[in-house]
Amino acid sequence: MYSFLNDYSEGAHPKIMEALMETNDAQSVGYGMDEYCRLACDAIYKRLGTMAPDVHFLVGGTQTNLTFISHCLKDYQAVIACDDGHINVHETGAVESSGHKILTKEHQYGKVTVEMIEDIMKNHEDEHKVQPKMVYISQTTEWGTYYTLSQLEDIYAYCQENDLYLFMDGARLGSSTVLEDAPSMKQIAQNVDAFYIGGTKMGALFGEALVICNDDLKDGFRYQLKNKGAMLAKGRLLGVQFYTLLENDLYEEIGIYENRMADKLRTALKEKYPLYLPSSTNQIFVDIPNNDLKEIEKEFMVTHMKTLDKTRTRIRMVTSWATDEKQVDRFIELINSI
Repeated sequence: MYSFLNDYSEGAHPKIMEALMETNDAQSVGYGMDEYCRLACDAIYKRLGTMAPDVHFLVGGTQTNLTFISHCLKDYQAVIACDDGHINVHETGAVESSGHKILTKEHQYGKVTVEMIEDIMKNHEDEHKVQPKMVYISQTTEWGTYYTLSQLEDIYAYCQENDLYLFMDGARLGSSTVLEDAPSMKQIAQNVDAFYIGGTKMGALFGEALVICNDDLKDGFRYQLKNKGAMLAKGRLLGVQFYTLLENDLYEEIGIYENRMADKLRTALKEKYPLYLPSSTNQIFVDIPNNDLKEIEKEFMVTHMKTLDKTRTRIRMVTSWATDEKQVDRFIELINSI
């Protein structure tokens, strides 16, 4: 059985494993204060064109979202997201367990829009309801779509006008930054209060690099890291990985490759089945007859997203740095033979 379940089924990109082995015997200080984390920060600053933001390395996406959101919000404040936002549907109430309500509206092609934010704001105008203070978005979205630069600029402008923080979850950031109309890391940093550069789903063993751009949110964050159990003693393991991903073009190479594999699957799938939402990234959503799905699942693993009716199911397929093109071709041959 070959897996198209996710983009973290395998260990890590060979270049990362090589870097970890090469530095394995070196001694370093702990908790992200080592030379490897410094080099990784420098690589990030180079991409951003500035050293102004603070950079912190955490182990996983849920941990990053919980730690940062709880750091920013007061007890009575809430975060805005779409109904299918990762913090709302895939993090077991982590943000809400910290005492912060998530305010949602139905997603628009997987995204949050200015109109959605505005509608929520109009319904939370006094102290008898929680106060919206942050907008959470993800790049790419839960449905494989992405925010263009102009869409991000519009959302950020609204947030600034209405005293809201804008936070971008970048778990799959590399799948979007290689697309023409999507914002680069530099442009993202200019249009958010904070974002993170995903590692776990972008070829690393684990890890996310949180970039805090808003000076008002920087103070005391290392205390929050420790308080939430998010400060890794062997922080150098994160530094080595992010330096390897970002010192040259490995991060972009991974994004280009995984998107190409997904495009190849998409082209074949849409000849036979309806795709759900337009996507140019490494996630594919397709509605498949159950009889065909039974044949597919004899050889491939896919994620069941939704039962549409008694005869059809919406599935997700995901590609990664490690996706074997021979397996992609084998999948295409299989669906063409059904």
